[in-house]
Amino acid sequence: MNILEKLNTPIFSAEGIPSKLDYDNYKLRIDGLVENELILSFEDIKAMSFKTYNKRLTSVSGFTVRAKWTGVPLDDLLKKAGLKSNAKYLLSTSAGGYTSCVPLSEVTENKVCLVCYLVDNELLGPKYGGPVRLFIPHLWGYKSTKYLVMLSLIEKYIKGYWESRGYTDSAEIEPGMTYDVNSGKRKQIKGGEVTEF
Repeated sequence: MNILEKLNTPIFSAEGIPSKLDYDNYKLRIDGLVENELILSFEDIKAMSFKTYNKRLTSVSGFTVRAKWTGVPLDDLLKKAGLKSNAKYLLSTSAGGYTSCVPLSEVTENKVCLVCYLVDNELLGPKYGGPVRLFIPHLWGYKSTKYLVMLSLIEKYIKGYWESRGYTDSAEIEPGMTYDVNSGKRKQIKGGEVTEF
């Protein structure tokens, strides 16, 4: 049981929660405007250099949770794939067809963005987006695509699942009250990445 489960972190999944995870047959495809299309297994991802960040995932639905997130920095994967000069956006796709899109500038250039497979040294599990999910702590959680199976480099922005239903394209975390899962208290956030508690 990982920390997200122990804390009873709220679960939101536009496509439903997979009943089980097939780690042996998992594949992550990186395609589009790249020099070298990649298809990576779960073992391939785990064998790469990783980083761990003690940061918060913050949901537009009204909660924030702090944990230690471990995964491969997106920058490393993009270097391996080799970006073409006209690549401007990253389109992420889940196993169930959920999509989200972010400007590359939001997930590169020393910004934290992980292709994440561990939380507090435990596997993510199906409830929280495993085998692999994106983790982008400075944007609302709907940009941190769960059950990640494809990263496509594209030239023009495409609205994703929630963006096409009225959520902001930028996903900038806005000021307001939120529920801090770690403390069990409602707290004020100032906007942007939640770092104040």
